[in-house]
Amino acid sequence: MELHQDLPPLMALRAFEAVARHLSFNKAADELSVTQSAISHQVQKLEQFLNQRLFIRRTRAIDLTPAGETYYRQIQPALESIASATRELRGDEQQETTLRIGLLASFATLWLAPRLASFNTRYPHIHVELLPSVQLADVNGGEVDLAIRYGKGGWPKVQARRFMGETITPVCSPAFKAQGVGQGPLLMAKSYQPFEWIDWSAHNGIDITHYPSVMLHDYNIVVEAAVAGQGIAMGRRHLIERRLKEGVLVEAFDTPPFTNEIGYWLVTPERPPSPAAECFAQWLDETSDT
Repeated sequence: MELHQDLPPLMALRAFEAVARHLSFNKAADELSVTQSAISHQVQKLEQFLNQRLFIRRTRAIDLTPAGETYYRQIQPALESIASATRELRGDEQQETTLRIGLLASFATLWLAPRLASFNTRYPHIHVELLPSVQLADVNGGEVDLAIRYGKGGWPKVQARRFMGETITPVCSPAFKAQGVGQGPLLMAKSYQPFEWIDWSAHNGIDITHYPSVMLHDYNIVVEAAVAGQGIAMGRRHLIERRLKEGVLVEAFDTPPFTNEIGYWLVTPERPPSPAAECFAQWLDETSDT
């Protein structure tokens, strides 16, 4: 049997891959610069060719069918290989590309941004676009190429690996400590669960339930509020090292620094990463060790 008899139309395959990646006909149409009806037509054409339904169409969303999910996982690496081979043959492997990274604003400001110059020097063809958000961006859906999150892992439908651990200890301004820290308040960054304080208090056997708490939007604000003498923050050593050296923050309690599985995680799609994402992941591993 000749190979071409089993190959679907390339445009239909491209349309299916884009819709499956975004789980959106609109986003796929924008990416391929065609109309939504054209994308829908190409997907229907592929479904007819395969004699299989690939998507479950709902009122405001779509999902892959089991057959569509299996087919997507099988054809996506092949399409990436074709694209990679084409770039190599054309000699433009180093063509300009944009790498979108979802992350917390605090990590972007206090750790990543001061180090990005070395990545830009090594990979001048990769334009890094930082997209700060408290919520985890839709990595699998293509909203970002990868994400960096702080926590203990366990995010669904993505791959996540911890590239850098964190040591935490409560901190406050010297003036706030001098007047007594027994009344708090505890300054917290908005999160699904205040695991830092829960884990730290359990490890040290300290009851913090009587302390009032102040919930702030981002860890950047938490740090600034602590420096201003507004309360006690959970200090993340990688992010507040400069403030500790300057002496504007000091340890609030006489407890040893605490380390467990908390840290910074590289979150990537379940599909194979792009060459730009692979470059960033390698650089991140090297940089986090220094």
